[in-house]
Amino acid sequence: LDMEFTGLHSTSLQNSEPSLFDSPAERYVKARQSVQHFTLVQLGLAIFSKENSNKYVVHSYNFFLFPSTLGKRDVEFTLSASSIQFLSHYGFDYNKFFKDGIPYMNEVQEEMLRQQLLAGTWKICSMSNADRDILKKAIDEVTSWIAAAKEEDTMILQDLNGYHMLEVQLVLRQALENVWTEPLGDTKVVVKKVSPEHRQLLENSSHDPCQKKLILLSARGFTNLFHILVKAKKPLVGHNMLMDLMHLHDKFYRPLPESYEEFKKNIHNLFPVIIDTKTVTKYVQKKCLFPRVSSLLEVYAVLCSSNPDPKGPPYPVIALASDCSRYAEKKIPHEAGYDAFLCGSVLLMSAHLLLCRSTDDAVEADPSFSQYLTVLAEHVNKVNFIRGGVPSINFSGEDAPCRHPPALVVHVRGWSGLTERQIYEEFKAHCRFDVRRLSENQFILLSNKYKQLVLRNYRHHPHLQVSVYRHWRHSPSVNCLLQISGIVALWSLLAFVLGGARSC
Repeated sequence: LDMEFTGLHSTSLQNSEPSLFDSPAERYVKARQSVQHFTLVQLGLAIFSKENSNKYVVHSYNFFLFPSTLGKRDVEFTLSASSIQFLSHYGFDYNKFFKDGIPYMNEVQEEMLRQQLLAGTWKICSMSNADRDILKKAIDEVTSWIAAAKEEDTMILQDLNGYHMLEVQLVLRQALENVWTEPLGDTKVVVKKVSPEHRQLLENSSHDPCQKKLILLSARGFTNLFHILVKAKKPLVGHNMLMDLMHLHDKFYRPLPESYEEFKKNIHNLFPVIIDTKTVTKYVQKKCLFPRVSSLLEVYAVLCSSNPDPKGPPYPVIALASDCSRYAEKKIPHEAGYDAFLCGSVLLMSAHLLLCRSTDDAVEADPSFSQYLTVLAEHVNKVNFIRGGVPSINFSGEDAPCRHPPALVVHVRGWSGLTERQIYEEFKAHCRFDVRRLSENQFILLSNKYKQLVLRNYRHHPHLQVSVYRHWRHSPSVNCLLQISGIVALWSLLAFVLGGARSC
């Protein structure tokens, strides 16, 4: 599975950028705010089915998604200029997103729509003027026709598509009590003039294409497929998939909870087996001394060019199904369906490589997927954690304790009013640091690439003194404890001396 979003980190939110100081719970709070601001534009799904002779056939799908507009409450989301520019660079089709995006909703939105349909208080929150024009044109045509029409006369509305087929029927039925509507193919609607009595009979018929349950089914859109995925309980594979999982929860299941632990529990209940290829490939790079590459496409290329084991069986054959062969002909990075295909392929090749190198015995020519899962066991439900205090988030247990890289402490002298941003700008030329204020005149710097150069360059700086952070020396809590201990010791000494003087 892979997703593309309208943005990743909201600049309108304070302290929303990932930081090396973050614990998993702190990062979740930051990411939760961003997920609530942005939405999905595309979801890719690749289904790998094992055949005989060590062969996997892949059906890869690419879904353009757009929030459901049926219901009283309109959905708002933000666009990040950098994300939109990034997707545009890779040929993303925004017309498909806005015009043909498949609707979706979570359980809370679905329940609200169900109550509105039962009460007859629903309405359509159309996104664009174009949608309103289509509805207005249909209503104008029918109202002009119906005045002179006789009962049982019909007319046909043409050139409708997708969601408009349902919207036009619902609007006409609500506006005119003496019409009946039925779809005709994928782009036409038949409008029939009927008596109110006949209309009531038709509404109670089980053949009504606009039954409330069918309206809900249509409004749920992609969420129906999400429920099928949840029910299937198959291993869910992604790459750097924390944000993917958060959007899955928020857009198709329930709004993200405030509690980080509740989020982890919910995801584990929905998808008991999660595998993040970023976590797996980081381990493979160390274990097999592969070149360090970051992008999914680069990882795929490295694995394809490697030899799993000259004495063992070759990689499993991965073949795109005949009706899903587009990705066999060309590489389309950052199209969600293509990246989903890469994810599954990288997982199979990585698992095969680890299986071949995990034992001195010969690996059978046709390893089962269960064998692959066994060799991947320590990585299952471990989702990569970017720039933080732990390497991964554990969705089936407690996270590892936070371990930060060596820190530097900056002591400011004679330069009042310095902010974290100013400190960051001062040091960014040397290395990418994350900055946090320690006290009024002290700041901590964290970096994955610790550099002695900074210590040397600032040895004689007139205002900034840089040293290695020592908890016992620089921690405000330790200093406070030492001060309190010193005061207590001093009072004890005074009490002892004064008490001894009186006894003399």
